[in-house]
Amino acid sequence: MIYDRFMEHTAVRELTDVLPGRPGKIIAVHLNYPSRAAQRGRTPKLPSYFLKPPSSVITDGSPIERPAGTELLAFEGEIALIIGRTVRRVEPDQAWSVVAGVTAANDFGVYDLRYADKGSNLRSKGGDGFTPLGPAVIDAADIAVDGLRIRTWVNGELAQSDSTATLLFGFDRLIADLSQLITLEAGDVILTGTPAGSSVVQPGDLVEVEVDAPDHPRQPSTGRLRTPVIQGETPLADFGARPQVDDRQRAEAWGHSEPVFTLTDDLRDKINSVGTATLSSQLRKRGLNNVSIDGVRPTHPGQRLLGTARTLRFIPHREDLFDRHGGGFNAQKQAFDTLGHGEVLIIEARGETGTGTVGDILAKRAEVRGAAGIVTDGSVRDLAAVSELAIQVYCGGAHPAVLGRRHVPWETDATVGCGGTAVQPGDVIVGDDDGVLVIPPTLIIEITEAAVEQERQERFIAEQVAAGESVDGLYPMNASWKQRYAGWSED
Repeated sequence: MIYDRFMEHTAVRELTDVLPGRPGKIIAVHLNYPSRAAQRGRTPKLPSYFLKPPSSVITDGSPIERPAGTELLAFEGEIALIIGRTVRRVEPDQAWSVVAGVTAANDFGVYDLRYADKGSNLRSKGGDGFTPLGPAVIDAADIAVDGLRIRTWVNGELAQSDSTATLLFGFDRLIADLSQLITLEAGDVILTGTPAGSSVVQPGDLVEVEVDAPDHPRQPSTGRLRTPVIQGETPLADFGARPQVDDRQRAEAWGHSEPVFTLTDDLRDKINSVGTATLSSQLRKRGLNNVSIDGVRPTHPGQRLLGTARTLRFIPHREDLFDRHGGGFNAQKQAFDTLGHGEVLIIEARGETGTGTVGDILAKRAEVRGAAGIVTDGSVRDLAAVSELAIQVYCGGAHPAVLGRRHVPWETDATVGCGGTAVQPGDVIVGDDDGVLVIPPTLIIEITEAAVEQERQERFIAEQVAAGESVDGLYPMNASWKQRYAGWSED
């Protein structure tokens, strides 16, 4: 719905006033937010696009049907530009003038059918109901291009939040670029990309998207675009592409929420049965020497840390950037407020310990959400209070100052550097009193099995040394000792 307090200023209008019928054409941008590009592992130098059919449009409250037999229906909250007049070859400095308004959109897609599209996205993103728009439109003339915010909720939990101030390709550039070869007409819609946080939804879920201008004096908003997810009943026929998924599609569809592998109880027990020193030696045997987060100490010595990585990056403090990115629901608060069960928040603070990067309230929020731990190469505020919490926290020190003294909260769920090593969302984080290791998820099972065997061999060796045997030929074991070890293992 549109709030009456906006109507008198004509900052917000009904969708049907600006877009009386279906769009003429819908053009969508592949990647446009740095956070999403980091998730995908590539940053485009130029914008690229695909088309969605006008028949895919639905409005606020209308359900989207997950096709029968599919499992990976993913949401992508986006800002939609509604073109207000016909234009061809418009220059970037004039491009915004052709936009009638902006509204909320959801670029739904079924990853089960991506293989059949060969890049066109027609089947995977063109289905009926796959482009919700609305519920209201913010007049383009009334807002700053870089002052918009996009947020998405799933069942009331915030999943995406970002600002147009971070875009790889500004809206004016997109319009100018497209109009070089394509006539843009009144009623056309441009979907401008999605930030990090896109993930899979299930029948029964409710997805909501809102676009607003929080720094505008009147703070205009589109209102929340609500899309309930329902289950389709009619299976896809054999004469067309059938649903097909693999680990890569699952990983890309779920984002950080579901890694390619699963930390099962059995795998957790095996990882926790070996020390980080043993895991480190196995990583080194495979050419990975720089996988430790150095210079951090735990708040709970003797307590194990194990989970999958989420990331938060601070950049060096600059007054104008902090004014724009430091207040409100900034990247720091977003990171803590969206942590999932078993996740470890890794914070890049550049080793700067002259200010705090987390305090007791945010640490408590992480604990309440079921996070496994926090690792920061910066300092912790309220260290005594944080240490009283059950959650394990590794940090570079303690400091009473707030982050604005040295840091600007910048982005979440991107590759970061912490304690001298790189960490990506989904990496496996293991910590004990010796330190914290970062293990690529593709290696965790292999590394763990080898580490378990290594410690078993070392127990055998320790028993022999305790019995008076020389380490010559025993550590490491020669052929004779290996034969004796094989017999010992069978006992």
